[in-house]
Amino acid sequence: MTVGWGLIGASTIAREWVIDAIRAADGKILSVMSSHFERARKYAAENGIENSTTDLNDLLSNADIDAVYISTTNELHRDQAVAAARAGKHILCEKPLAMSVQDAKAMADAAASAGVVLATNHHLRNSAAHTAIREAVAAGKIGRPLSARVFHAGYLPMHLQGWRLDNPSAGGGAILDLTVHDVDALRYVLGRNPTEVVAFAQSGGMTREGLEDAVMGVIRFEDGVIAQFHDGFSTKFVETGLEVHGTEGSLVGRNVMTQRPVGTVVLRTADGDKNLPVDGSNLYEGVVRTFHAAMNEGSPSATAEDGIWSLATALAVKRAVATGAAVKVETGLKRT
Repeated sequence: MTVGWGLIGASTIAREWVIDAIRAADGKILSVMSSHFERARKYAAENGIENSTTDLNDLLSNADIDAVYISTTNELHRDQAVAAARAGKHILCEKPLAMSVQDAKAMADAAASAGVVLATNHHLRNSAAHTAIREAVAAGKIGRPLSARVFHAGYLPMHLQGWRLDNPSAGGGAILDLTVHDVDALRYVLGRNPTEVVAFAQSGGMTREGLEDAVMGVIRFEDGVIAQFHDGFSTKFVETGLEVHGTEGSLVGRNVMTQRPVGTVVLRTADGDKNLPVDGSNLYEGVVRTFHAAMNEGSPSATAEDGIWSLATALAVKRAVATGAAVKVETGLKRT
């Protein structure tokens, strides 16, 4: 069965990644909405989309649209997702879900009341490298997990510079753009929830006053596991990585905090180094295929609850930066 999709937001990420993923997963994109008429019209023409509109209700009233992908700026997510849920559309939403935990919960409540799926586009859960690390941790390959490290700094490409660097009200800055990914990746591979954070941020010249272009910090997880993270927009000559260290070994992932199905994972123990198999497919196709399946039964790769956890932790990081103190992670969700 072909799934009909509407795009809420004529975004770069949809053009570069999600449109092709939807089509590869037997979806059909029927309409795109943008607040600017000419942008919507041009975007639809360039990407082979039948219809364009500037009216959200126009898109949501299309009975052939089963699901929507929301990739507008972050402050718009809540109202658009609530409207989509009330219209009976399943929802795949970019991270962070919203600008506050309260707003993210309102989105989740609306979806639950309407009986539709609300998923968070945390694509890294579909990385073969991350899954290899997760499975090795769960199988006890490194003994008891003690600590982890994520390095997710890079250089923000020119075509993505804009609101991320100059618009606090839209959720600009490295924390809401990148740290949310770190948190979700760590929750995924560790199987544990965060409890508190400490952090320092930096403005190295890329962002307007009041926004960070880099951040470093430590997250404490359940069972006493601690995780160090470094995120940034201003680092040109660096690779990304994800490591988990335990009582009996380490898992060392390189070039794995990426949108592409690349990277390596080494299991290092007393027996020496072993390269783990990390052959995988397009991460966004994985997101869409699991989302399509979840429309009937099961769960998407990253649920609304996963999105709430990553948002709440990122907001705790922002508070830790502002106060210079450790901050508890508060979601109001039951810890599982």
